[in-house]
Amino acid sequence: MTRKPNLVSSLYRLARFANDASTLASGNPRKITKRLQNKLVGRTLGKLLFK
Repeated sequence: MTRKPNLVSSLYRLARFANDASTLASGNPRKITKRLQNKLVGRTLGKLLFK
């Protein structure tokens, strides 16, 4: 059974994507590595906490 994403979750997803695009467009390697590191940490914690 799959859930249809509601408006709020879709907007949050869009905001995260815009932040990723903005970070990559900046071309600042320090900013890009920090963003990637934070995403990996968040995904790892999410898998551990919400298992």
